[in-house]
Amino acid sequence: MSSKLKYELPIVGAIACSMNLNDISSLSNDPDVEFISFDGKVFAQLDIVNESIKTNFPKEKNFTGEGVTVAVVDTGFSPHVDLIRPTNRILGFKDFVNNRNKPYDDNGHGTHIAGIIAGSGYSSNGKYTGIAPSANLLIVKALDSSGSGSTSDIVSAIQWVIETKDKYNTKILNLSLGTPANSSYTSCPLAQAVEEAVKSGLTVVCAAGNSGPSKGTILCPGNAPSGITVGAIDDNKTPEINDDFIANFSSRGPTKDGYKKPDVVAPGVDIMSLSNKNSSGYISLSGTSMATPVVTGACALLHQKHADLTPKKAKKMIVGCCSNIGFSQNEQGAGVIDLEKLFDKDYASKYDTISFNDPEKFDSQGVFGGFIDDNIIIILLIILLFLWDI
Repeated sequence: MSSKLKYELPIVGAIACSMNLNDISSLSNDPDVEFISFDGKVFAQLDIVNESIKTNFPKEKNFTGEGVTVAVVDTGFSPHVDLIRPTNRILGFKDFVNNRNKPYDDNGHGTHIAGIIAGSGYSSNGKYTGIAPSANLLIVKALDSSGSGSTSDIVSAIQWVIETKDKYNTKILNLSLGTPANSSYTSCPLAQAVEEAVKSGLTVVCAAGNSGPSKGTILCPGNAPSGITVGAIDDNKTPEINDDFIANFSSRGPTKDGYKKPDVVAPGVDIMSLSNKNSSGYISLSGTSMATPVVTGACALLHQKHADLTPKKAKKMIVGCCSNIGFSQNEQGAGVIDLEKLFDKDYASKYDTISFNDPEKFDSQGVFGGFIDDNIIIILLIILLFLWDI
């Protein structure tokens, strides 16, 4: 059998390699192989935003994300002054695409995401400030200049974040990316990597996807039960929520396994954040990719307040603070996050004794057979070189 190893991916019990069709056929009959998953392509998917979700409330209490590190797996980072002034908060950079050492972003998506999470507003005199403007960032490039990347690159990136989380004090992982989820999350290496990241102690925030408005369009890894999956609203450029509506592009639930997703929604239309074109510019973008770091920033504030916060408790608190805007749970999840409620002392106290249940499912849809035993699963990610011009 002729093959070329690309990655060993122990967090999902997998290897990534390339091989010819005949070898793939032979391998599929091997009793030690649980399933074969093709190494598919994955794609990248603030002034009013801060008012809409009431970030002034935690900031008035001096919760700005200080001391909390957020890992962003995306297209990279272009050194923008809003992330390096008044202090440089980029703790590390890892490149799984071109293996470069110095930070760069040849697409712009990752820089925009980083700014929504932790931009200081330095270049705009505070007008375009991130949700957690004092948070630290760990930048991991796993998407290329076109905004796409392979499943194996991203799983490897997540694995690296897990392995280095103690070194960088990483608490949260932002994944503003996705690939079509055509089967159970148990057959998606990305979703399995998210589950492992949560088990390791990371709060993981995933984009729902931009495949709406049809039902059942949640992408992977947004279909991972333990992640916080975020859909997008259009806030009509007002801080009030009574005129908010679900963005047409925002992916809807349920998942193939019947889980109720998205978990929450956040502003994701015409979001102003950092541009990679120069070191002080801004650009407006839309997508669940933009809504996701809004929630990630909120998680950074929450982790600053509660140093011993677990991913399960963080998710429960984020979901529980939401305001209903009148759409179905398939569209809005629990609703729009509300940081005034999230940081109210009475709200926080009830979560000290609350019982945490497993993620909710629709009883009438989907079949879920539990997690695959890490000791027996072997996933083979096949790169189809004869189909893709790479």
